[in-house]
Amino acid sequence: MKYNRILLKLSGEALMGQQQYGIDANRLMQYAEEIKIAAETGTQVAVVIGGGNIYRGVQAEAFGLDRVQGDYMGMLATVINSMALQSALEKLGVNTRLLSGLTIQQVCEPYIRRRAMRHLEKGRVVIFGAGIGSPYFTTDSAASLRAIEIEADVVLKGTRVDGIYTADPEKDPTAKRFANISFDEVMDKKLNVMDMTAFTLCKENNLPIIVFDMNKEGNLQRLLRGESVGTLVSMHGANADAQNNSLTPAVGEPNTPSA
Repeated sequence: MKYNRILLKLSGEALMGQQQYGIDANRLMQYAEEIKIAAETGTQVAVVIGGGNIYRGVQAEAFGLDRVQGDYMGMLATVINSMALQSALEKLGVNTRLLSGLTIQQVCEPYIRRRAMRHLEKGRVVIFGAGIGSPYFTTDSAASLRAIEIEADVVLKGTRVDGIYTADPEKDPTAKRFANISFDEVMDKKLNVMDMTAFTLCKENNLPIIVFDMNKEGNLQRLLRGESVGTLVSMHGANADAQNNSLTPAVGEPNTPSA
């Protein structure tokens, strides 16, 4: 396998599947099966999952609620999703541990860096819930920070779209996908990969990000084998591989996001 330890970032919205709210059981089990196969290869897997299918903290202000209160509500939503993913993985016989940025001792272990790394070394899938436990930080920021703390080799951001495009592929069918791109190019082109805090953390710590379509079966395993899937964001981008000029969008028909 190309990577020894990965941090997989999943969006809460992706868990909705075709629903308008909540958790789609089929999508949840699909993700669990993909993670199980990844863990069986010997790759150490950590997961951060959002809570947007239940509640997002930024919605609080729109409702007239306090933003800080709303962010804590969003953290609890991520714990619900994390518990659901843990249950699905354990149903498949995968050993897991759920570590939380908030103290919820009945269902989660408190986040302790050395404990998390020890769980990974023992082959357990580690799920990080409740973000970093502080308001005003997204789950993208939590994913970047946890990945740096546990010394992950890469952040794999699973989305509904198979990479980073010149424009939003859900709105512009002519958008072209980048195979590789540098951190600086992403910032110069103002491409929406992660929030700025999360993105800056990865850049400053030279932690590569791969944005890929998690809904396509087998994509995670292909990534772990070193195949070119999605878009790689790194310090040098296309210059890292002289034979693959990814400053130019990837050749081929525009890809469309999966359902």
